[in-house]
Amino acid sequence: MEPAIGLAVGRGTGPELAAVFERVLAGISGAYGTTVDLIRSDRTYHSYVSLKTDAEAESVREITQDDADHYTRFCRTLAVAGVPAVFRTAINAQSLYLVRRRLQAAKVDAIPTPEGSLLLVRDQAQGFYTGENTHVPGALVRTMAFSREITEKVITLALRRARQEWPDGRIDEIVMAYKFHLLDGALEEWVSESAARHGVHIGLYQPDTVNRNLIERGPRPRTVIIAGNEWADIMHVVLLDRFGSERQENRCTENVYLHPDANGLIEYQTVHGSADDLAGADKVNPVATIRAAAVIAERHAGCAGAALMVERGLRALGRHGVATPDAGGAHSTTAVVDALLDVLEPESRPVLMADS
Repeated sequence: MEPAIGLAVGRGTGPELAAVFERVLAGISGAYGTTVDLIRSDRTYHSYVSLKTDAEAESVREITQDDADHYTRFCRTLAVAGVPAVFRTAINAQSLYLVRRRLQAAKVDAIPTPEGSLLLVRDQAQGFYTGENTHVPGALVRTMAFSREITEKVITLALRRARQEWPDGRIDEIVMAYKFHLLDGALEEWVSESAARHGVHIGLYQPDTVNRNLIERGPRPRTVIIAGNEWADIMHVVLLDRFGSERQENRCTENVYLHPDANGLIEYQTVHGSADDLAGADKVNPVATIRAAAVIAERHAGCAGAALMVERGLRALGRHGVATPDAGGAHSTTAVVDALLDVLEPESRPVLMADS
């Protein structure tokens, strides 16, 4: 039976990147002598730009809700069918965060650092980003919530992923970055209870304190940062740049759905947005999408070593200056993908380690 993967496409450069994903996933699976069944959503979801262009002000809320409802159903359908993962291009954030609240999402990104790695877990299931809007004359009221249940689920996920990242169990520091002074002491109580239950120390800090500590000494070699999205959405790109020497245009990441209805479905995405200004120009940087296809092929389609194979291919392209204009090259999206597919070659034999 062929492995199955979901695919959801938004406006802007979404269709172009979906085509990149399909080509690269097919190229990787073909190199491994297998095929992957793609289950594509039957709706093209709005980006913020397309929503504002296509909709009158009064219908924005309705379309936002429709997109959220449809994507929620699509994810639940995939999960019920046993599909382990979905690749999604960028869509309107307001719709997306309605889905993330309903399905209780947390974003996970292990960022390599000079001395180790920083595991960033973004709490996307609660807080300001997941609020509901109420319109009253001359004002908009946004209502949000934090809960003990979601806080515990996010902490549990972070610790589970830390054990996967560092199997020997050593974690140098666990930090939570939340504006907890605004929450009447409730979050502090929940975190303390959870830390005791898991037998770990968790430092709960205001975002400015986390920033100060990172500026002064950087992350420890094995650092876990669990963060409210109010801080993490802004700082994710900064952490990539400052400690991981990475750009968001080249980075993919994953969202883990924690609600039972989603049954552990993992959603992969690019860190960059919909780039509507580049739509149809064949200039969007495909590297993050290429990496997402490689990670999905390796983790969910039986293509062991696919991520390393693609990284070797990307390094080969870099040596020859094959890149889109934003990355200092002069090549189209299609040309970059063509070049990558030409150099993909899985390992033919195991690598033997020399005696130390």
